[in-house]
Amino acid sequence: MYPKHSFLQTGDEKTGCAGLIDTHCHLNLEPLKSNLPQVLREAAKAGVRGMIVPGVHPDGWQRMAGLAAEYPQVVPAFGVHPMHADLLDEVLLERLSYIAPTGCAIGETGLDPSYNVPLASQELAFRRQIRLAHNLGLPLLIHCRRAFQRTFQILEEEQAGRLGGIMHAFSGSPEMAWRFIRLGFAISISATVTWSGAVKPIRLARELPLEQLVLETDAPDLPPQKYRGDYNRPAWLMDTVLRVAELRGITPEAFANASSTAVRRVLGLSAVNPV
Repeated sequence: MYPKHSFLQTGDEKTGCAGLIDTHCHLNLEPLKSNLPQVLREAAKAGVRGMIVPGVHPDGWQRMAGLAAEYPQVVPAFGVHPMHADLLDEVLLERLSYIAPTGCAIGETGLDPSYNVPLASQELAFRRQIRLAHNLGLPLLIHCRRAFQRTFQILEEEQAGRLGGIMHAFSGSPEMAWRFIRLGFAISISATVTWSGAVKPIRLARELPLEQLVLETDAPDLPPQKYRGDYNRPAWLMDTVLRVAELRGITPEAFANASSTAVRRVLGLSAVNPV
């Protein structure tokens, strides 16, 4: 389905990596949207060969599809964010079922009680998107904050382990992370691991299996410590690579390659684009 995404096959001379993959960045949102050519040039220079753009609001889906058509390093994942869960009626679900097969996953979807959307609405939208992912044979990009037990329960009830996917910018405990790993989900590490005073992100980076960790920026949010106050961008993914490599006592190349391999595995890309 993704033969044009050559970043999955090409290496990077600067980093020695198979090609860094940012599993979560919102290139269709401001200020990245207005600065996209520069953002993509900087990413390429930093060794980021692929960027996965998750869905947030349905109004952004066509823009995401357009980016993927124009830039081979951009891969969309269509879905409805928990903050917009109340929009996902039958009509919108039908629209999602039409466009989702052109992406690599369903998401981002999940639960987040910090938003002013009833959890009942979030849960309904979450289950609908999991069931759609089953119908389409796609993995999931999961947004979860302050609702880890309930998120796990729904994933288990909906047999989402058969789909797998990524726990985006995971902020839970290593013990909770292990439950998602056993269910079939990789854990995404963001630049919060570089922040002063970080505790949980450092434990996750140190204690979880290397083959279950993937990378993301969540750009334009969650910039690395040295860039806090500025908007994040895919080019800064290497800050996270360097910090995790330091914490684990391995080379940046080893972690970057392991992460890219994990991405291809959990998103089902390796069979089409083997390295």
